[in-house]
Amino acid sequence: MCGILAVLGCADWSQAKRARVLACSRRLKHRGPDWSGLYQCEGNFLAQQRLAVVSPLSGDQPLYNQDKTVVVVANGEIYNHKKIRKQFAAKHTFTTGSDCEVIIPLYEEYGENFVNMLDGVFAFVLYDTRNNTYMAARDAIGVNPLYIGWGSDGAVWIASEMKALHDDCPKFELFPPGHLYSSAGGGFRRWYNPGWFAELVPATPYQPLVLREAFEKAVIKRLMTDVPFGVLLSGGLDSSLVASVTKRHLTETEAAKKFGTELHSFVVGLENSPDLKAAREVADFLGTIHHEFHFTVQDGIDAIEEVIYHNETYDVTTIRASTPMFLMARKIKALGVKMVLSGEGSDELLGGYLYFHFAPNKEEFHKETCRKVKALHQYDCLRANKATSAWGLEVRVPFLDKEFVDVAMSMDPEWKLYDPDLGRIEKWVMRKAFDDEEEPYLPKHILYRQKEQFSDGVGYSWIDGLKAH
Repeated sequence: MCGILAVLGCADWSQAKRARVLACSRRLKHRGPDWSGLYQCEGNFLAQQRLAVVSPLSGDQPLYNQDKTVVVVANGEIYNHKKIRKQFAAKHTFTTGSDCEVIIPLYEEYGENFVNMLDGVFAFVLYDTRNNTYMAARDAIGVNPLYIGWGSDGAVWIASEMKALHDDCPKFELFPPGHLYSSAGGGFRRWYNPGWFAELVPATPYQPLVLREAFEKAVIKRLMTDVPFGVLLSGGLDSSLVASVTKRHLTETEAAKKFGTELHSFVVGLENSPDLKAAREVADFLGTIHHEFHFTVQDGIDAIEEVIYHNETYDVTTIRASTPMFLMARKIKALGVKMVLSGEGSDELLGGYLYFHFAPNKEEFHKETCRKVKALHQYDCLRANKATSAWGLEVRVPFLDKEFVDVAMSMDPEWKLYDPDLGRIEKWVMRKAFDDEEEPYLPKHILYRQKEQFSDGVGYSWIDGLKAH
């Protein structure tokens, strides 16, 4: 993850204003401790704090076209960038190895109508000096954070976190996921319009191998990295499947050629917590190099003020779950790891929370999954991104892959319903898809382990201790 800040249409072009923009950008340095850059054209500023994960030696930002008339700052991972590079090899001279550089030739070819061609997660701002216009966009689900504000002089401010905006913008708000903002178009418009968004109940039958293949593709594409990486492994279904698929396909990847085929896994918990035991068992089964981090209730309480600062929310459940993740991220970064895969998003897509057991019918079940997925950017996506980026660690979430989301949300929700008479527990469709007798992905009792909230799994006394505090 990186941190971006754009200030567009300022009345003040002075050196003092440039210094002010730099100061605001530096509030995002935790997101990108590896490099910083700032572009200025009159009253337009684009700044970035970089975390170098892909092409660390040549991907510094801002990014430019050949004559530097188009400028981009981005926080993103574009997983189909190699395919796009081939498409534009004869038309565009690429000057960096950054996956985000492909935004520029796409814009030059298609104008603002290219965002749905990006396969990945992103938040970016593009400025075109030729006509003094700009656009900004955020990924489909809102995995990467983005905010927009308006200065008292009418300037538009766009940033990865609110802390870069709040002192200079009387008004600021969430930049909605799946949208782009266009100065030429006069505001927001939605670029992500999947069939499920209208909440009509889908009728596609459950196809376990289709679901499995979509998820495996989602994991594999997220192994695009030029730095050491690992997986977060709580021992629950979601993180265990991420770890299992990663381990199974690692040898086929470019990452394996650079860093070998050993996979590092990480878990955090209070002493003797459920997650520690379950994660150890999965790690032993998969053969990962496993790292177990312990914390105390007091450690967590001591960190809460920092967690609130970085997460920029007072939502109780989010802070409760973010705190162990925040502590773990610091330990992981200290080991030299800069990117991890994690299991967020499955419960929202597949109705994994235990209250889904009480859905009266498939229509209400589907409506609730739609509501949960649409709100992810305010809760689990926010937690996973900001709790880790606080220490310059990037988290990737394959369950929220755009193609996997479409497969999961296009399935007849009848198959997702809890039905003990048929032996279907929560997320049965995912469990069944990976229940392979010949080449098991996971031990049976892990594959069918009941859902634990992250903040419960790290140790039940964490919630009790937090309430007492």
